[in-house]
Amino acid sequence: MFDKMRESIQSVFERDPAARNILEIVLCYPGFHAILFYRISNWLWVHKLYLPGRLVSHLGRLLTGIEIHPGAKIGRKFFIDHGMGVVIGETSEIGDNVTLYHGVTLGGTTWKKIKRHPTIGNNVVIGAGAKVLGPIKIGDNSKIGANSVVVNEIPPNSIVVGIPGKVVFRVEGERRIQMDSSFMPDPQSRAIGSLIERVKRLEEKLGGEEEIKDSHASND
Repeated sequence: MFDKMRESIQSVFERDPAARNILEIVLCYPGFHAILFYRISNWLWVHKLYLPGRLVSHLGRLLTGIEIHPGAKIGRKFFIDHGMGVVIGETSEIGDNVTLYHGVTLGGTTWKKIKRHPTIGNNVVIGAGAKVLGPIKIGDNSKIGANSVVVNEIPPNSIVVGIPGKVVFRVEGERRIQMDSSFMPDPQSRAIGSLIERVKRLEEKLGGEEEIKDSHASND
């Protein structure tokens, strides 16, 4: 557990340029506090101490505004930035080097006691306000845009935006996607640009036909 805590602190330095020192992270980062409460509650849960596990989890929720069910499975170097409003359901599975921003929900779509929450691969970034719902899998090295609602499985190395979330860019192979937000494609802009280009071509075509008609009329 202590090794994982050290890794969590290191992940903050790697992904948050505002972090200045270890003491600041330990005292002032609710994402770090939430992970600490989760590690304790998860240990209790795994050892079948369900009520104490839920109590520790609930205390973490009260203090941080981040709700992580103690039954969730979370890998190493997990980072929650800001964190207010994050909800991670009981059967969620999260890989290594995953980053969540505030308002993210890993939620279920059924009341049955089955696997009902998402499985998040390694090196995934989920933007602020995004919702990933149901027992779907988000492939490794993918990025979910802010406020997207994802209800279908996402292949590795993908960028997803929209409601419902759709893959708008994908890299083949093992290379990770650039994580700069300015790199995020804008599907609406692309669609509008495509329509404008089509209208332009139609106008040019109709303009050419009108010129031919005028030429014929002059000859007559």
